[in-house]
Amino acid sequence: MIRVGADPVGRRRAPLSAIVGLVLAAGGGRRYGGPKALVRHEDGRLLVERAVATLRDGGCTRIWVVLGAESGRVRDEAQLDGAELLDNPTWKSGMGSSLRVGLAALAETDAQAVAVLLVDTPGIGPEAVTRLLAAASGGSRALLTATYKGRRGHPVILGRDHWPGVTTLATADVGARAYLVAHAGEVQGVPCEDIADDTDLDVPPER
Repeated sequence: MIRVGADPVGRRRAPLSAIVGLVLAAGGGRRYGGPKALVRHEDGRLLVERAVATLRDGGCTRIWVVLGAESGRVRDEAQLDGAELLDNPTWKSGMGSSLRVGLAALAETDAQAVAVLLVDTPGIGPEAVTRLLAAASGGSRALLTATYKGRRGHPVILGRDHWPGVTTLATADVGARAYLVAHAGEVQGVPCEDIADDTDLDVPPER
């Protein structure tokens, strides 16, 4: 698995594609009973593996994953070859800190925008990612969200120009929501209810 940082001789990494994928997978899953990154979906894959595949199959050629709770187990057990892995040491403070960690790392690259996906939304498939990527324009000014009957959800595409503002407002479990509300006039909604379900897995399904 690829890890963030310079290579042994200090060379810069090769440029990333214009829109890279970012999976937020650091949470401890308190209500679920354990980190959701390690939950095995009905298709046999871990949720973190499924999220990475969703972004990759949807058109993101480079994927970054923010880990936190039991990150060592995730690294050992998940098949995440080709993904850049980041650790969020303050993951207990909420999703906002993971988003900040991801954006800070991407700010050191030439990525122009990032497509953000949560690890616990397996109802979102690559079709939704593809639809948002196709709708994205404006390069570093891009600001899009999938919508579900008018309600904003994931995936979310954040152009580079928005990262400082998102970072400032991303606290606790708010993520980019506060920034999107503050810049509602700039946000392009992309209807995805016909191809995706962004319901998050809060508790294990009843047996």
